[in-house]
Amino acid sequence: MTTFGFIGLGNIGAPMARRLLDAPEGLVVMDVAAAATEPFAAAGATVAATPAELAEQATVISIVVQNESQVRDVLVGPDGILATAAPGTVVAVHSTISAEGAVALAELAAGAGVDLVDAPISGGAMGAHDGTLAVMVGGDAAAVDRARPLLERYATLVVHCGDVGQGTRMKIARNLVTFASYVATQEASRLAEAAGLDVARLGDVVRHSDKVTGGPGAVMLRQSAGPMSSDDGLRPIFGHTATLGNKDLDLAIQMGAELGVPTPISVEARALLSSALGLEPYPEA
Repeated sequence: MTTFGFIGLGNIGAPMARRLLDAPEGLVVMDVAAAATEPFAAAGATVAATPAELAEQATVISIVVQNESQVRDVLVGPDGILATAAPGTVVAVHSTISAEGAVALAELAAGAGVDLVDAPISGGAMGAHDGTLAVMVGGDAAAVDRARPLLERYATLVVHCGDVGQGTRMKIARNLVTFASYVATQEASRLAEAAGLDVARLGDVVRHSDKVTGGPGAVMLRQSAGPMSSDDGLRPIFGHTATLGNKDLDLAIQMGAELGVPTPISVEARALLSSALGLEPYPEA
């Protein structure tokens, strides 16, 4: 019988684990801070003192700890999961670790008959509380299927990305969009502030319109990052997008020059937008 296990009840892990409390499979939790487990015990979950004790009872286990070193300790330490896990146990590592680390840990787990999948998450604390996370999973298809009933309790999108390590690689690519966008928003905020605009209200507009349009993800519709063929049905749409975008970037660069605000992101985006949309080859150097 399947029993769910959850290790790591911090700011992200705790709301994820709460989504498992009413699971018919049952729930065993573990955290180094005893206070973190108390609400779960009160709600009917079983509390384990160590990962090994948890693995004696659970056969589908989630790990949400801070870093790769902690994941390794939870898995292969003296009181780790592999000390007691039954063959066929699936371990989903939600912590963002290196792809190479995920592969190495999966190989160690396989030696004990355990399937490890790397399953980083996207959606932050809000998604964890709402149960609307995205999970990017790398691993054996059968293992992913066995983990899916657990994952779908706190995620509304579960994407199987390929072999172990591929989930982590997708998370890295996904987060590039986020953090590169933060740099662009800083440039936009400085430009707006210099123009006497309310920067917070600009944020309201950005969040509102991105909710409608899908934000940067709206152009991620193709199966390839290479140049479009001349007969690609998206080419006219993306061509129109490039025309509008280049016009608006020119205006931002001009506005920055008038206000004395450097706009290096706008300048770089102006140079790369058409190729970024696949209308021409992307520069290799």
